[in-house]
Amino acid sequence: MTKIEYVTSKDKAFWYSLDKHLPEKEFENKVQRKQGYVLFADDKPVGLLRYNLFWDNTPFCTMLFVDWSEQHKGYGKQLLNHWEQDMKSQGYGMVLTSTQVDESAQHFYRKNGYNDCGSLVMNIPGFEQPMEMFMSKAI
Repeated sequence: MTKIEYVTSKDKAFWYSLDKHLPEKEFENKVQRKQGYVLFADDKPVGLLRYNLFWDNTPFCTMLFVDWSEQHKGYGKQLLNHWEQDMKSQGYGMVLTSTQVDESAQHFYRKNGYNDCGSLVMNIPGFEQPMEMFMSKAI
């Protein structure tokens, strides 16, 4: 049995076991703004999703991750669908996300109705990374 809840301060240790990118000061912002979710399977936290507002008006999923040992059980799709429905209920008409071109997440998002809509090449010395591809979906 699964359930998805907004992230709370008590989820911090679990959150950082999966998310090494979020600065600690931003964690409390995610809690206060309800911009993150935790997925529980049999009352055990196994996945998370966080987002912000791109251009201050478009929901942008900045991370969706399910614990490696719990992947391929449909939890990522559940998190994504939950977030999309929450965003739709708040009056948004589309959502965005991104992934690097060398990551397999692009296939997951395409299977879930996302379309390529642009890219970013970061080639500043010290900040180089593979091309970041942006994906959108009408909700």
